[in-house]
Amino acid sequence: MNVPIVDPLQGDFPETIEEFLQHGNMKCIAFNRRGTLLAAGCANGSCVIWDFETRGLAREFRDKDCTAPITSVSWSKYGHRLLASATDKSLTLWNVVTGEKIARITLQQTPLHARLHPGSSIPSVCLACPLSSAPILVDLNTGSTIVLPVSASDSGNVPLPNSRKFSDGSPPFTPTAATFDKNGELIYVGNSKGEILIVDSKGIQVLGLIPIPGGTVVKDIVFSRDGQYLLTNSNDRVIRVYENILPINGSGKEIEKIITNNNNDYGSKYEKLKANGARCLVLSCEVSDAIAKVQWKAPCFSGDAEWIVGASASKGEHRLHIWDRAGRLIKILEGPKEALIDLAWHPFDPTIASVSVAGLTYIWAKEHVENWSAFAPDFIELEENEEYVEREDEFDINAYAERVEELMIDQDAEIDVETCEKNSSFSDFDDSADEIIYLPAIPSPDAPDEQPDKCLVSSSKLEDSNHSGSPPSSMDAVQNGLAIPPASSPLEEPSAEAANAKRKRRLSAKGLEMQQAEKVKKPPIKMSSNGKLSKPKSKPVVEPVNGNSSAKIKQQVVEPVNGNSSAADIDDEATEEDEM
Repeated sequence: MNVPIVDPLQGDFPETIEEFLQHGNMKCIAFNRRGTLLAAGCANGSCVIWDFETRGLAREFRDKDCTAPITSVSWSKYGHRLLASATDKSLTLWNVVTGEKIARITLQQTPLHARLHPGSSIPSVCLACPLSSAPILVDLNTGSTIVLPVSASDSGNVPLPNSRKFSDGSPPFTPTAATFDKNGELIYVGNSKGEILIVDSKGIQVLGLIPIPGGTVVKDIVFSRDGQYLLTNSNDRVIRVYENILPINGSGKEIEKIITNNNNDYGSKYEKLKANGARCLVLSCEVSDAIAKVQWKAPCFSGDAEWIVGASASKGEHRLHIWDRAGRLIKILEGPKEALIDLAWHPFDPTIASVSVAGLTYIWAKEHVENWSAFAPDFIELEENEEYVEREDEFDINAYAERVEELMIDQDAEIDVETCEKNSSFSDFDDSADEIIYLPAIPSPDAPDEQPDKCLVSSSKLEDSNHSGSPPSSMDAVQNGLAIPPASSPLEEPSAEAANAKRKRRLSAKGLEMQQAEKVKKPPIKMSSNGKLSKPKSKPVVEPVNGNSSAKIKQQVVEPVNGNSSAADIDDEATEEDEM
């Protein structure tokens, strides 16, 4: 049975790639709470923050102790802190405003994901999900860690002993994902047995349990931004959406009341935890690709939790599937032939940022179509040009109508310019005046150009040589980076100094013969038998006179070179200079 497709024009979701961001090789991304800043972790261990409004780079954090690729980045509630986990088993906490490193913790396992506590404006506790190990709570100030329970046993709420192991040596029920709820009172842990454990973040006790149909490994577990819905991604290639029945504020106290009021006689503690979990989460829908049966990667909710997006985990595919909350497929977005490794949906806008294996961040946005009727209600779009007939009174001034409009304006009304309207997407509990929304851009100066400095030095040297009265030689000009000035035109009379600078040494008879052999086609200046310079004799030019067959012979006159009386005088002067 074919899955019904909803009309794409009815949804507010991205449709096409608008642009891409490039800075090194990015591996993971995360929006801040307002969606104005986008943090990204790079393969060289650095973290960058993009101003998402201008698409400009606002900050870059580098730690000399960390050069390993970043696995995840996480914002604090009001954007003052940024947490980065790396493959060298480290957790680094940054001050977003100053760019200073606040703390650095090294764990025993590589953290795949790390999240700061969402209930504090300046948190010092984070939740880390190491590789092949139970999730832990880490105190970034002291470095102490608390291991969370991975399964509920009949004897107590402690992790099961590692007496039984799989063939690869990994312990059973190894969790793969964990997350805080909206305010950080509860922690939802997914394990490899296909269970969701509800753990108290303070007492570290299992308060409820929700079995997942199929009982496969939970790879991802994500809460919606408003905390009303929970999403899980399992190895059975199905994304499941749960509705959170607990209140957003005071969820810890509410589940304690559920446990207290549950006085039914259950056969085991496991059954009681299942009953408690059934009053916390209710399965809403399941989504999957029934035809291709692909694995999903980095699923998440939209900002208003109306849409669900999941990326195909197939190699070489940058494909996004979008469903509505009822589980109906809405849109399939095809990207470049690059595998996708991470994505994030903007908190407010229909915009998705996805990271490819090539290290680029692609920005998916809604394709806007110009609608001029939205600006002018009387505007009508025409398919063809039409002749417009002007009405007689169309541009006449109607004084009465203008006077009525002026009377409708209450000029005595008080205008409030101090009260700020609160964003409807945030409650009073979440709003804060100290929240970091934008970061001032730090301009980076361009690399100084060395060429102008060289020209400046050369020009100063040239000025000094001009003032001294001696022209620079060709060798000095080459060393100083100056261009050798071209020779003066034969029509210009050079000075005595210039004439001396242009003189050349006389060639021997053998050298003259070699020069003439090289320049057979160009008979420039010829030498006489005694080695003196001589001008080539002009050839007679025959021109017809008045169309008659008889010709008039014109003789070209050889003028003295450079105003001298004869070429012999020039040669004699050169000979005297050579002797000196």
